[in-house]
Order: sequence, then structure tokens, then C-alpha cells
Amino acid sequence: MKLVFSKSNLLKSVSIVMKAVPSRTTMPILECILIDASTSSIKFTSNDMELGIETYAEGLVLEKGVIALDAKIFSEIVRRLPDSEVTIETDSNLVATITCEKAKFNIPGKSGEDFAYLPMIEKNDCITMSQFTLKEVIRQTIFSIAPNENNKLMTGELFEVKNNFLKVVSLDGHRIAIRRLELNGTYADRKVVVPGKTLNEISKILSGEAEDKVQIYFSENHILFEFDQTTVVSRLIDGEYFRIEQMLSSDYETKVKIHKKEFLDCIDRATLLVKEGDKKPIIIHIGDDSMELRIDSAMGSMREDIDIEKTGKDIMIGFNPKFLMDALRVIDDEEVTIYLVNPKAPCFIKNDEESYIYLILPVNINAAR
Repeated sequence: MKLVFSKSNLLKSVSIVMKAVPSRTTMPILECILIDASTSSIKFTSNDMELGIETYAEGLVLEKGVIALDAKIFSEIVRRLPDSEVTIETDSNLVATITCEKAKFNIPGKSGEDFAYLPMIEKNDCITMSQFTLKEVIRQTIFSIAPNENNKLMTGELFEVKNNFLKVVSLDGHRIAIRRLELNGTYADRKVVVPGKTLNEISKILSGEAEDKVQIYFSENHILFEFDQTTVVSRLIDGEYFRIEQMLSSDYETKVKIHKKEFLDCIDRATLLVKEGDKKPIIIHIGDDSMELRIDSAMGSMREDIDIEKTGKDIMIGFNPKFLMDALRVIDDEEVTIYLVNPKAPCFIKNDEESYIYLILPVNINAAR
């Protein structure tokens, strides 16, 4: 095999497939990137058996062949090469020679025969959206997934297609993030739970351009994302996702309209007095035309008033400041509307169309005293 690439094209393709190389595995072949140049195109593949990525690299095939190279060492070599033309050549002993200007590396390869190719997905059940939209939907929900695997379903996001709307839901037991958007076209109803790791990695690869499209295909056990020259296949998380409908009450006692950036900046200032790991709530007192934010900690105390438009009752309630900030940071509106019932019920931050809903559970104010 003999292949020629520009350093930038080679690095781009290697960086994409590195996202599905396992950090630990009992199958050494999976620690490799498979380079398949058995035709006139060059395909790079990685697979950790939960997530698999294929991407076509821009390069020249001078001699055809297939080889699997240790992903870690190969990617580090490519990263450090000069910005010039790179040649990869293999011999009959599966040794790969990587040449770039005066640099020359010889690294052992493996036969590609034992490599786990991506599962075949029938491409007949598909939704299409812009890469920008998918990237935004992931950004606006991914922060609410659970960080550990105590409950596997909480480490993923619900993707539900119904009545030609896509609803994406994440939750971690303390909060819920929901994004809802209308799809172009007519689609069959679907309900799957996609691992958060998959969505995190996809969001790093997507171009984020509004005119670039991504096709999403579903099968019983897998989801497939196809965009640009790249295919990402992921296992789905088994199980029935949580019934969140009964948590999404439209009743409220207090409705507050507030300038988002002012509110976010105020909470941000307050957290200067909270050590990392401390669970000090921010106490919010909502009066007629203003909201008082207060925090008390061993490092000091802080008070600040913000102008608001209020409908309904006065209320005093406490929240984990990080949860409020996470939601506010991903909302693009200048003003946000907050709905509250009582100091022990969750608050909702949502717009009139309910294209986004953020539910946040309050914390016990007495913990701040």
C-alpha cells in the first residue's frame, strides 16, 4: 500500500476517528485505526463496539491495501509532522513507513482482517436536519445528563420523533432539559435513547454550518449519523425512558420576565463566594418589581437586586446556582420567562412556543442559614 496526503487532510481524518478509539479494551485490534485503501478511495475506521466512526480521507492511492495502525502512536506522529506532504507505505511484513520531508517513522501494523467493521444499518428510516441545528440541540441539552452510570438511561438523551417534531430530552434527577423543533418533511414516529458520549463526540465533528446537512437513520439497536464524508454509528441505550409529562405542569403562582444576561451575570458574581464542591444555594426573593439574589457562605455574603416584570405572588426560593447558569447559558433569547409554584416545587424556564423547557428543582433554603 502507498498513500499520499497533505498533512492537514490526514490530521483532520485521524482526529475524527480518534473519537471512537477505546481507552481500555481486551481486544488490541480495537486500539487501532483501520486504513482501508482497497479501492480508489481511502477510508479510516475506528470502533469501540459502542461507538464506531468511518470517514473518507482526501488523499492519493498509489498502491492499494489495508492496514490497522496503533491509533495513539499514529495520531501523535501525524500531529507532530511538518505541514507538508505525507506518504504512508506498507511492506509485506505489515510495517508502515510514514514519511514527511526529512522525518521518517517505521511502525508495526496489523492485518485488517480481525478489525470489527461498523454494523450494517438499513438506510430506510431517516430524518434530515442542518448540522447547525443538531449541534445546537446537543449543546442546549447535553449538560443535563447524569455524569455516572448509576442509572444508564440518565447518561443518554431521548430522541423522540412525533407528529413531525423532534423532541430531545435529558435529565439527571435534579433538572430536565427539553428542546423541541419542527422537522421539514413527514417522518415516522420514533423513540430512542442515544448515549451522551455519542452526542458529545458528534457535536465536536459537526461543522455547525446551517447549509450542511446531517442524515439520521434508526434501527432497532443503533442510530447512524451521516454527514460530509463521515458516518457515525452508535448503540442505543435499552430501556423505557422516564415519563416526564406529569412533571411538566403548566400551573404557576408566579411568573417572572427578566433580562437573561443580567440574571446570568448576577448569579456568576454570587458564585465567587462559593468554594467548588460547596452546596450553597442562591436564595431568590421575588417581590413586586424586583428580584433580590442573596448568597451567604464562609467566604462572605452578597446581595443584588434585578428589575423584573412579575405576575402573581411574591416568593422566596433557593437553587443550586450552577443549574440555573447551565440553563441560562444555552438560551439565546435576550429575555427569559420563569414560572414558579412554591418554594418546594420545580421552576420552569421556557419560551411561549415551548421550543425549549428547562425544569430545575429547588433546594432547601434552610441549608443556607
